[in-house]
Amino acid sequence: MTFQNEEMRYEQLFRVTAKFHSTMDIDAVLEEVIHTLQDVYPSFSYTLFLAHDNTNHNVIPIKEIQHNVNGENPAVMQAFVTGFVQIEDRIAEKQSVLYAPLKGRQGIYGVLQINAHNAIIFPKSEIQFIELLANTAGNAFENAQLYQQSKQLIADLQLINDTSHRLNSNLRLTETMTFMSSQIKNSFGAMEVGFFMYSKDSLEVLLGSTPFFENGEGEEFVTFSLRKILKEKEPLFISDLHSDATFQNAIYRSMMSVPMVQGNEIIGVAIVLHESPYYFSFDKFKLLQSLIHHSSLAISNSILREELEKLVITDYLTKLYSRNHLEDMVQLSMETDAYGTFILVDIDDFKGINDTYGHQVGDEAIVQIANLIKDNIRDDDIGARWGGEELAIYLPRVDMQTGYAIAERLVERVATYSNPKITISCGIATWNKENKETFQSLFHRADNALYRAKQSGKNQVIASENRVC
Repeated sequence: MTFQNEEMRYEQLFRVTAKFHSTMDIDAVLEEVIHTLQDVYPSFSYTLFLAHDNTNHNVIPIKEIQHNVNGENPAVMQAFVTGFVQIEDRIAEKQSVLYAPLKGRQGIYGVLQINAHNAIIFPKSEIQFIELLANTAGNAFENAQLYQQSKQLIADLQLINDTSHRLNSNLRLTETMTFMSSQIKNSFGAMEVGFFMYSKDSLEVLLGSTPFFENGEGEEFVTFSLRKILKEKEPLFISDLHSDATFQNAIYRSMMSVPMVQGNEIIGVAIVLHESPYYFSFDKFKLLQSLIHHSSLAISNSILREELEKLVITDYLTKLYSRNHLEDMVQLSMETDAYGTFILVDIDDFKGINDTYGHQVGDEAIVQIANLIKDNIRDDDIGARWGGEELAIYLPRVDMQTGYAIAERLVERVATYSNPKITISCGIATWNKENKETFQSLFHRADNALYRAKQSGKNQVIASENRVC
C-alpha cells in the first residue's frame, strides 16, 4: 500500500478547508470529506456513522450510530463517546480499520470509518492527517448544522409571529381556525388537522378542521387524545400509532396532540396526523406546542366574542333572534335579494292561558311554538321573538305560495303538538324588487293580515293579498 507524500496531502487539506468555509450545506460538507479521502486514499473504502437524521443520501454511504456499546460495531460507539481515534488491526484479514470522530467545539457529530485493505498497520503520519481532516470536517459540519438550525429557528419564530399577528386582527372563529389549519398543513406537512373545544358536557369540532374530523371519521383519534391529555396533563407525541393496539389498522400513523389551555383549564385540543410513521420531528412537536399556546387566547376570544354577539341578537326566552336583528336581516335581504316573505305569528287567547295556567306555563307555550318554528324553517330563514306572545318569521327568496304553505304547516303543528293545547294565527306578506317596498310597509301589511285572521275565527293563515284559509 502506498500513500501520497505529505505535501500533497496537506494541499488537499488546505483545499477542503477552504471549501468547508465556503458552504453551509451539510451534505456538501460530507461529500467533500469523502471525495478528499478518495483522492488521497483511492484504494480505501469509507462509511460515515452519524448521530442525526441525515442517513438518506444517494452518494455517501451513511449509517446511523446505534447508541449501544454492544451494538453492531462497538468501536464506532467507542470513538463517538470518547472523541479519540480507534484502530482495529485485523491481521488475519490483512486489513486495518480506523474510526475517526467528527468533532466540533460543541460536540461529536459522527464517526468516519476507513477500511484500509491489504494494510496491516496505519502509519502514524496517516493517522494524524485523517484525524486533522476529521476534526476540520467536524467543525464545518457543526457550523453548517448551527446555520441550518438558526435558519429553522428564524422560520419558526416568523411562523409564530405571523400567526399571532393574524389571529389578533379580530377574525371570525371560522376564519381563525381555517387560517390555523392552513398554517399547520403548510409548515408541518400535516395531512389532517383538527381543532376541538372541550367542556365537561360536550366536545365540539370547530369549523376549519379538515373534513376527516368534521365528518366524524377521526373520532377515535380525538377520544384517545383527549382521554390521555386530561389524565396526564401533557401533550401527546406518537411516532407510530400502530404500536398501540387501538390503532393497529389506522391509516394514519404519526400523531401530535396539543391541549388548548386558558388559565389552568384545558378548553380544547389540536390534533395533527400524517400517514407515515416517524413523520414529525420532536422539534416540530415543540413548535406546534408553541403555536397552539400563542393562539389559544385568540381562539378563546373569538369564541367569546361570537357568543356575546349571539346573545345581543338572541331572545333570552325562546332563543330565537331578536326583533331588531330580524329587521336588520330583512333590510339586508331587500338590498340583495329579488323577493321574500314575512310571517307574523300570534298565540290565540294568550291571556286566557296565563289566567288559567299561570305565566310560567304561558312562557312555556311561547317556547313550544319557538321550537316548532326552528324545526320548520331553513338555516337561512330567520325566526324571531317579535314581542310578548307575538313571533315572526322571515323567509328570504321565498314566494307567497311557498311561504303560505310553511305558515299553514306551522298552524297545524302547533294545534297538534302543543301542550296545553293552543292555536296560533298568522298574517303573511310578500315583497319583490319591482314594488320597491320598505320593511315598515311589509310589516304593516302582515300585521293587517294577522288582525283579519284574528277577527275571522283565529287558528288560520291570512295573506295580505286577502287570501283566507
